[in-house]
Amino acid sequence: MPDAYRKTMIRQIAQHAHSEIIGMQPEGNWVTRAPSLRRKAILLAKVQDEAGHGLYLYSAAETLGADREDLTARLISGAQKYSSIFNYPTLTFADVGVIGWLVDGAAICNQVPLCRSSYGPYARAMIRICKEESFHQRQGYELLMTMMRGTPAQREMVQDATNRWWWPSLMMFGPPDAESPNTAQSMRWRIKRHTNDELRQRFVDMTVPQAAALGVTLPDPLLRWNDERGNYDFGEVDWAEFKRVVAGNGPCNAQRIEHRRAAHEGGAWVREAAAVHAAKRAARKEAAA
Repeated sequence: MPDAYRKTMIRQIAQHAHSEIIGMQPEGNWVTRAPSLRRKAILLAKVQDEAGHGLYLYSAAETLGADREDLTARLISGAQKYSSIFNYPTLTFADVGVIGWLVDGAAICNQVPLCRSSYGPYARAMIRICKEESFHQRQGYELLMTMMRGTPAQREMVQDATNRWWWPSLMMFGPPDAESPNTAQSMRWRIKRHTNDELRQRFVDMTVPQAAALGVTLPDPLLRWNDERGNYDFGEVDWAEFKRVVAGNGPCNAQRIEHRRAAHEGGAWVREAAAVHAAKRAARKEAAA
């Protein structure tokens, strides 16, 4: 395997794994405040799924020779990035639904082609992850449909959340193709099957009719159907904001990393105890043999 390919795969898989683990925080913030037992159970199950996705992906990175402890250290030190979307706050419970609809919807657009990625362990992990992400999107959309059938205040809450998450969701696909440092090489190596801009367009085309069915307005005055192209035209993403958030200056960057660091340090005794237990079991098996 070429060293450059290996490094690229470790970078991409690690960033994906970090995003799943950090991505537990915005919605996990609402577990104790969910409005019903049913909503609490749904949210707990989703956050648990995200943890599992992170573990699948760290395991895939280990097949390339990466060390999980090293990857975690790189995350909490800021040496490796995660998706910019998880640096925005969840202000109301409607955000939980909109994250399921828009954020997980963008993730599905991004990740389904990765099921045919040229690196087998990553592609196979993505099959299960995409199935679960699809279910998460349906859960989010169902929550929003329920809220849109509720009070005027609830409908306003959904519209406000949509206004706040729409543009960050478009940023999830990465910089425009002309400014993407990795897309061309990843396409040649068949790591990626579509460019950032192609995936962003696919997401917009998929989401506009969903918004109409839901009864919300997407916050883009330039959004309109283009008969000639057969796609929706849409406005320009605020790339200055994207770069600012990726650089670590988003609304919740410091909070997300500090929370992850505290959890890692607080769980050190569990990892140490598990290692001692595993060593004792191995020694007993060796003695019995």
